[in-house]
Amino acid sequence: MISYLKHSEIDKIRWDNCIKESFNGQVYAWSWYLDIVHPGWEALVEGNYNRVFPLTANRKLGISYMFQPFFTQQLGVFSRSILNAAIINEFLAAVPAHIRFVEIRLNSHNKVEAPGVKVTQHLNHELDLINTYDRLQRKYSSNTKRNLKKAQDAGLVLGKHVKPDEVIRLFRMNRGRTISQWNEPVYARLKKLVYMAIYRGQCHVYGAYTANNELCAGAIFIKSHGKLVFLFSGASTVGKELHGLTFILDAVIRENAPGHLILDFEGSDNEGLARFYKGFGSKQTTYPGIVINRLPLIPRIGLKLLRRKKKH
Repeated sequence: MISYLKHSEIDKIRWDNCIKESFNGQVYAWSWYLDIVHPGWEALVEGNYNRVFPLTANRKLGISYMFQPFFTQQLGVFSRSILNAAIINEFLAAVPAHIRFVEIRLNSHNKVEAPGVKVTQHLNHELDLINTYDRLQRKYSSNTKRNLKKAQDAGLVLGKHVKPDEVIRLFRMNRGRTISQWNEPVYARLKKLVYMAIYRGQCHVYGAYTANNELCAGAIFIKSHGKLVFLFSGASTVGKELHGLTFILDAVIRENAPGHLILDFEGSDNEGLARFYKGFGSKQTTYPGIVINRLPLIPRIGLKLLRRKKKH
């Protein structure tokens, strides 16, 4: 039986035990992670927390809707035992009726075959670090090898204890200027998330320094469930020219191979980023995004406004 639980009713110890033991568990589903990215999250729970589904709902324009919080690439149903389309459909059917619009991304083990549910596939890229660095490096694309050599010839130096604030600052001063929806609360949430992951011993922050000891690129990784997730990065103009992120990612691969870890690049549907990740020899995977529209007839402009603001 699937039960709908409000935030105060969730037993977070049992929840985390389920996430820990789930065959498809991910960092995004830990209770501490959800508490930060979407305070007050609710849940669907089957039995004695055998399967769980976090509900990240909010209310705007008088409409209750469910959306994907920042910094959670995949959510959906997490399970200790086998999953199939029928089970996923049961969970989707159990989403409370007061949530009138759903636009979320499930995880790669959630197969959806339900009427009235619009499904689109999104791309991710992963690199199994089971092989030696030399074997992995041989599978880099010629462009990645060329960019790595340029970074090495420029004398970039790796830093392993970079402050997260410095990486976030690099992002804000460069690419962040072009992303209007990233406001102060979003950056505050990111900082809180990263520092909590550091406190829990699950976070690694790397930086690339120029010969003049200038931080030109930085990357934040979170470790969980046998994966090293490339959560966030920033680079200056100099860092982009010298391929600082290529330098960092190569160093991370070198440091962790061979080993029982998967480097999860966390994307991307963007063709340029996908090509960048493929350059390290990663394999493409997919996960579903779904839309469920239970709204009555409303002006199209209202729905557009809702979708535009859903992550604020």
